Amino acid sequence: MKPVIALVGRPNVGKSTLFNRLTRSRDALVADMPGLTRDRHYGEGRVGERPFLVIDTGGFEPVAKEGIVHQMALQTKQAVAEADVVVFIVDGRQGLTPHDKTITDFLRKSGRKVMLVVNKAEGMKYTSVVAEFYELGMGDPYVISAAHGDGVTDLVEEAIDAAFAQRPADVEELEPAERGIKIAIVGRPNVGKSTLVNTLIGEQRVIAFDMPGTTRDSIEIPFEREGRHYTLIDTAGIRRRGKVFEAIEKFSVVKTLQSISEAHVVILLLDAQQDISEQDAHIAGFILESGRALVVAVNKWDGLQSSDRDEIKIDLDRKLDFLSFAKMHFISALKASGIGPLMKSVDAAYAAATADLSTPRLTRALIEAVEKQEPKRKGSTRPKMRYAHQGGQNPPIIVIHGNSLDAISEPYKRYLEKHFRDTFNLVGTPLRIELRMGKNPFARTQK
Repeated sequence: MKPVIALVGRPNVGKSTLFNRLTRSRDALVADMPGLTRDRHYGEGRVGERPFLVIDTGGFEPVAKEGIVHQMALQTKQAVAEADVVVFIVDGRQGLTPHDKTITDFLRKSGRKVMLVVNKAEGMKYTSVVAEFYELGMGDPYVISAAHGDGVTDLVEEAIDAAFAQRPADVEELEPAERGIKIAIVGRPNVGKSTLVNTLIGEQRVIAFDMPGTTRDSIEIPFEREGRHYTLIDTAGIRRRGKVFEAIEKFSVVKTLQSISEAHVVILLLDAQQDISEQDAHIAGFILESGRALVVAVNKWDGLQSSDRDEIKIDLDRKLDFLSFAKMHFISALKASGIGPLMKSVDAAYAAATADLSTPRLTRALIEAVEKQEPKRKGSTRPKMRYAHQGGQNPPIIVIHGNSLDAISEPYKRYLEKHFRDTFNLVGTPLRIELRMGKNPFARTQK
């Protein structure tokens, strides 16, 4: 599992600035005014070969009892519950405040590993900027400048080390052969994820009843079906390690993102008796972004009239058109209907995601595509695609070499993607195409 780092502090101490630097993005809004961030914001970062998840939070007021400030506090408490390590950020230029002390009291009771970070310390001496923060009793503070990047890499490396140190060392890992195909079942609360797990393995392995947020952690369950090995991942509501707290949202985004990243195939479970929500689309978008093979399952289909079913199919096609590469099944997890075809699509998606595509076959398919439809000219030049080879699996990556490939349009790339899909029957997996232009072999000899 990727380590999870939560950024916590009072308003306007630089949490979102640090989030953007860690994720190398501009996803979090940043401005010189307090209270700009309200909800939790999730992102992925990487230091060298070490990936991690980071959570940006709003200005934290643990004792707030009502209004938007109370809702923001609940969001922050949820982030702390999900984190392996909490980075508690204070402002080196404003110095220690009573608000910082209140947050310290809460974090100390949370049981999480906390790293105290003094931000906005550019141009200041270490001893002068940290002296008063020792009063918080959180050990030696880390001094950084999120805006300039000073000290950030060292901070994150130590946070990742601390995150792994929090995890039990005696967890037995199954051999890859025993794990088989890893399937993450994801979706909104109360769509029937745990019921589907129980139906697939034929026993009451996980708690399932009509209350959102029943599952408290991601559970891995090895099982065998028709001679094939699988590992099911039943994704969670909020996880509850030790003494943490009920929060407003009973859906652990962190656990779902981790489960998607570690799976071979994802089953996106939707509720036929509810509208497709923005959260469904967000989950689907992350699956697509992660490059995981995908099967869509629409649950509770047995409870609908035939007239309603037609309307729902139209709505699904409209709202999830960007998942057209994935097979869609209409099932009842409770009554075990549609499960056989669903698992066949899981096998097919895995086979497509891990397909071995030879260079001669890919190049022939590329030539066929160009013969059917050439790319448009850009000015006086027309792109020339010479050959293709496979650049990776899960998802499949097809690398095309040639000249003037920067002139190829996005619609033409989509045309190539469809052609490769049809040629190699790549159903149920995203497909990525990379364009690489050759270098002039005589460039060094020219004068």
